[in-house]
Amino acid sequence: MKFNDIAAETPTRESLAAAYATLDGLLDRGAVSEALAGWERLRRATGTWSALVYLRFAQDTASAAYKAAREYADELGPVIADHETTLKNRLLALDPAPIEAQYGRHALDIWRNDVTTFAPVIAKDLEEEAKLDASYTELLAAAKIEFDGQTLNLSGLTPYAESLDRDTRHRAATARWAFFAENGDKLDEIYDKLVKLRHRMARALGDENFIALGYRRMGRLDYGPEQVATYRQEVLRYVTPLVAKLIEQRRVANGLETLYAWDEALVDPKGNPKPAGDHDALVIKANQMFEAMDPRLAGFYKQMSEGGFMDLKNRPTKAGGGFCTSFPAFGMPYIFANFNGTHHDVDVFTHEMGHAFQNYQSRNQPSLDYLWPTSESAEIHSMSLEFLAYPYIAPMFGDQTERYRRMHLIGALEFLPYGVCVDHFQHEVYANPEATPAERHAMWLKLEAMYLPWRNWGDLAYPAKGARWQAQGHIYGVPFYYIDYTLAQCCALQFWVKSQQNYKASFDTYVDLCGLGGSASFGKLVEAARLKSPFEPGALQGVVKTAEAALAL
Repeated sequence: MKFNDIAAETPTRESLAAAYATLDGLLDRGAVSEALAGWERLRRATGTWSALVYLRFAQDTASAAYKAAREYADELGPVIADHETTLKNRLLALDPAPIEAQYGRHALDIWRNDVTTFAPVIAKDLEEEAKLDASYTELLAAAKIEFDGQTLNLSGLTPYAESLDRDTRHRAATARWAFFAENGDKLDEIYDKLVKLRHRMARALGDENFIALGYRRMGRLDYGPEQVATYRQEVLRYVTPLVAKLIEQRRVANGLETLYAWDEALVDPKGNPKPAGDHDALVIKANQMFEAMDPRLAGFYKQMSEGGFMDLKNRPTKAGGGFCTSFPAFGMPYIFANFNGTHHDVDVFTHEMGHAFQNYQSRNQPSLDYLWPTSESAEIHSMSLEFLAYPYIAPMFGDQTERYRRMHLIGALEFLPYGVCVDHFQHEVYANPEATPAERHAMWLKLEAMYLPWRNWGDLAYPAKGARWQAQGHIYGVPFYYIDYTLAQCCALQFWVKSQQNYKASFDTYVDLCGLGGSASFGKLVEAARLKSPFEPGALQGVVKTAEAALAL
């Protein structure tokens, strides 16, 4: 299959109304299985169309045609949600036995949760939320930063942020944060509107504030804010002191009197390992790596590469970051990234390949609801593949391979305090929706001092006032989607530990977990993979101790 062969008909309000009327007619006649099959085809077709629209916009945010298509999709989103909610409510009122026989009980649990996240009264607010999110994406994608005689976007600055030359790192950080300072008022305005909009939607649905609705929108069926708060404390207790030690070692190794924020990215005093080749070379070398890892993964990668299901090059007006999407009517995923010549190219590539492989392995699950798991489960697949690649990653780094492994492990640990800081910040924001932008900056500054006490912004006045969070797109576009990475990291580190004991067995377990997709809740998927839940006492402490030993700390 080729990506260029992927196509989807654009739905309209009229076509959707007719399609759902047909499904209602089938249910009226008691043809439940036929209605479910028709709904499945409809959702997969609509999902494919939506994925294409949002992917194309991300590939070129300056395109008027792609922007118009996204705006139309944003307008249609609440219409689709209304139809979906109505049908799910009707299905939930039926005898559950035939549905459970086809999908299992978990689908019903998902639908019971989903119907609490939408009502027609919030339709216009959902449309506005999508537009505000798009405005954030466009604003950052349009960045044109003059640096050393070049005009760069934010991704293009990354190599300079890891330069061995300290002045270059400082100038890159200065240029980066100058962009955010220049656009700070606009970024505050977008977020202020999003927070108030989400609070209003939550109140309309009967919630005290957005926190409970945010958790339901993330599909979290077996844990809540209390368990997450406990986990944040575990990170603060076991990981923050360890990272503080690593940061101090870095200061000494680099011969610095004071380690500033712009020094943190230089993990290796010899210079952070860089990939052994450019985009074209890495695409070829990745084939060698995956062939050595597992034939199932290698065969899948060949399909992705030869079929054109990857867009990895950084370009002007391309949205930043990386993600994996999929086309459920065709059973193929797609990887989006921005290579910039640093080790992040390999990090994001293996990460998104983990997502893509999971989606491909679960493509034959009976329900669209099972093609992807909830976010914290999905991130297990992506982050675990980063670690499972360790023994076979030499083609990507050559003689720098061992240094890369060490740097990646350090980065995995250092991410945890930042990840929980992002999560805690969002809980504070949505618990206090009337806070001013200045008060939100103060919230971040307080939490940053708690979770990342080593952070010293030096003369970078804008992030020093508590604005670092504005560069984290998840905070704007997918509220509460960040603790997921830290929960998954705890699980991924367990896969890393197990892979050192028996690589084949751990990889087979990983493949089995991928195949389960979203057919169970987070806790049950973790249990199926024979991992300790991050919410279990000692789960984080154990993997941190193993990592400490590996790093000879």
